[in-house]
Amino acid sequence: MPQLATFEAGVTFARTEGIIPAPEAAHAIRAVIDEAERCKESGEEKVILFNLSGHGHFDMSAYDSYFSGELEDFDYPEEAVRAALARLPKVAAA
Repeated sequence: MPQLATFEAGVTFARTEGIIPAPEAAHAIRAVIDEAERCKESGEEKVILFNLSGHGHFDMSAYDSYFSGELEDFDYPEEAVRAALARLPKVAAA
């Protein structure tokens, strides 16, 4: 999920609920907003739950980067993802 959209969702949540979410929690908030918008467009009624797992008080520098326009969307290279997955330990099925 793009960082800018994630932080936008975090700011929307903070302005609405009065709680600054941690960036990790803002990913869930973005997904909830996107799903709610899909339901609004389609007319589908749905209960959407998510877990706010942390506040963003220790992440204020990340929000500062967002507001100052320094935060950019970044696609982690697929090659780096594959390399990291290859280093994971193999676990036998139970």
